[in-house]
Amino acid sequence: MSRTLQAELADVAVRLHRMGWVANHDGNVTARLEPGRYLATPTATSKADITADGLLVVDEGGARITGRGKPFSELSLHLAVYRARPDVNAVVHAHPPTATGFAVAGLALDVPMLAEQVVSLGPRVPLVPFGAPGAGAVQALEPYLREVDAVLLTGNGALAWGRDLEQAYLRLELVEHLAKIALVARQLGGARPIPSAAMPALLEARRKAGLGLAAEGGGAAPAPAPAASDSGQAKKVVVACAPAPPGSDVVVYEKPRAATLPSADELAELIRQEIVAALKSG
Repeated sequence: MSRTLQAELADVAVRLHRMGWVANHDGNVTARLEPGRYLATPTATSKADITADGLLVVDEGGARITGRGKPFSELSLHLAVYRARPDVNAVVHAHPPTATGFAVAGLALDVPMLAEQVVSLGPRVPLVPFGAPGAGAVQALEPYLREVDAVLLTGNGALAWGRDLEQAYLRLELVEHLAKIALVARQLGGARPIPSAAMPALLEARRKAGLGLAAEGGGAAPAPAPAASDSGQAKKVVVACAPAPPGSDVVVYEKPRAATLPSADELAELIRQEIVAALKSG
């Protein structure tokens, strides 16, 4: 039996704490359950204590549908990502120390230093200007959502998204890794960007790898499908934290098969091929 989406989301939350990327009640994680329904970590809870049966289900307006506790205050940022990016099924926010150091210093990771950075995240990791919690923060974030897959939030850490929870988590991991590299490079005189002539090839490799909204052609990715009942009717989708009503036909949502993405070796070879092709054509 595949792991439930609830279990995977709880695992990501705990991993954020183990990595030292959150403290106190910092950070939040969400995943798309079905159109207009999202699984979310509750507010005022350490990520070390998140469990599958302690999660919430919220609607597209951020209101709680099931579960105990309250939705976190930054939920509107996650919902903005889902509205702008139909290919996205998970969003992760945390305060990884080095990346957050850049964010609170008002510095973007806007120098494309590594080929893998461009292919995995987009041409840069921009710094989103500070916005007042709620509508102001959403308005500040929205211009960046279709170009990249991770951002720094001024005074508020990093936000990353992906097709599934693992991809969103790994993108956040890459942001912190890039921040560490950038910090060392600054001590050595500053990072040198990848030659601009190589960028089109890298962005084409990104598209071919099925990464980013451009790879989707602007179209919507299919939402996770509810399991079919014996009668052929779709069963209600719920989460483990919601007890089944007596006599109801209920199944626990299980994570759909993730999109097939290239391995690190395959990605490196794709990058090499695109750069060679660009150099030959140039």
